[in-house]
Formats: sequence, C-alpha cells, structure tokens
Amino acid sequence: MQQVQTQTQSEQNPLSKLLTPQELEAALRSQHRRYHHLHPFHQRMNAGELTPEEVRRWVANRFYYQKSIPLKDAAILSNCPEVEVRREWIGRIIDHDGQTPGSGGIEAWLRLGEAVGLSRSQLKSEDYVLPGVRYAVDAYVNFCRTRAWIESVAASLTELFGPDAIRDRLLALEQHYPWIDPAGFEYFRVRLQQAPRDASYALNLVLDRCQTVETQQRAVEALVFKCDLLWSQLEAIEGGDTRAGSK
Repeated sequence: MQQVQTQTQSEQNPLSKLLTPQELEAALRSQHRRYHHLHPFHQRMNAGELTPEEVRRWVANRFYYQKSIPLKDAAILSNCPEVEVRREWIGRIIDHDGQTPGSGGIEAWLRLGEAVGLSRSQLKSEDYVLPGVRYAVDAYVNFCRTRAWIESVAASLTELFGPDAIRDRLLALEQHYPWIDPAGFEYFRVRLQQAPRDASYALNLVLDRCQTVETQQRAVEALVFKCDLLWSQLEAIEGGDTRAGSK
C-alpha cells in the first residue's frame, strides 16, 4: 500500500501571525499538493491502466462518499446560525439529492454505476463498500457534525482543486475506457459547472470569517484533514478487499 504523502494535522507548522486574506487563500490553495489526483490509483486511471474490476470497485466505493455528501451538508446547516449562509448552502443538498425523482448528483452516480456494469441495487446495498472507505467517509460526516460550521466549510475547499482533476478524469474515461457507456459521465460534466461556483462561495466565507490566527489555523487544518481523507479512500480502494472470504 502506498504511504500517504502528507503530514498529519498535528505535524503542521502553526501559523506565526495573522494572515491577510490573500495570504490565507494562498495557504489554502497550497494544499493542492495533497489532493488525491496525485494518488497512484488516479494516475493509473488517467493513464488507462485500470481493469474493469478496479473501475467498478472505485465507482461502488465512491458512491458511499457521494450519498454521504448531503448528510455532511445538512450537518453544516444545522450548526450554522446565519440565515443567509443557510439559504445558499442548502443548494448543495438539492444539487446532490435532486428536486424531483431521477435528478441530482446521486442519481447521476447511479447511472455511472450502470454504465460500468453495476446495478442500482448493488450500489445501494453497500455490499462492496470497503472498511477503510466507510471509516473515512463516516469520519468526514462526523467532523461536520461536531466542528464549527466554518471549519466544515473550509474542509469543503477541496472543490478548489476538483475541476482540473475532473477534466482529466473525464478525458481519460472517454479515451481509455470505451467499454463504459459515455451516458454515465454526466455527473462529471455537471460538476465542472457546480464545483467552481461552490468553491468560490465557500472560499469567500472562510476568508471573511476567519479573522484570528486560531480560526485561520483551523481552516487550513480542516482542508488538510479533507485531503487526507480523500487520499485514505483511494488507499483502501487500491488495496481492495483483503478480508478472508471477501468477494
């Protein structure tokens, strides 16, 4: 198993002074080097080297993360006392759950599952969810339930790095995996529009609300936590199910 190429939060150098908004943004954006697009699994995906089994494993396990996104956003809403922020943030839940049956990001991921040969019942059953993935995703939801809402907003800033990774992934899937029905790629096309919008709003919130050394430090640490969590998911997915008698 590849070793995680990041430091833990406790090993981060604490901020020595209050950062300007520009400096804080730079500190947050510098975490790009920790993002999971650099993981060997994603590198192999982009190079067209994954087997159909590995693709299905990724889709099935990533679905557990996708279906948990509205839960973490609902947790942020429950902790946020600001009406204006709640009015804006609730749109994220609608984006994933959809406003009507057959719409939204979760539905789009179910269609991706079908495109790679997984039934909806297989995805929803969670039979293929690996322990490491479940642990990481549940930890993220718990983080958003128990931490200050602005820290959870900061954790969501992996969306700053997402669009470039999604473009590369979409191109690779279309080019190297002709056995996948391209109708299943709609999730990625939609996220190319949603992610930059969501990231811009969340970044402005963090820059505006984090006005002390302590809150700025926690914002950076929250983003590091999220990057490590995404990396950990791929570690588990790359390793597969090593339990005796596993499928």
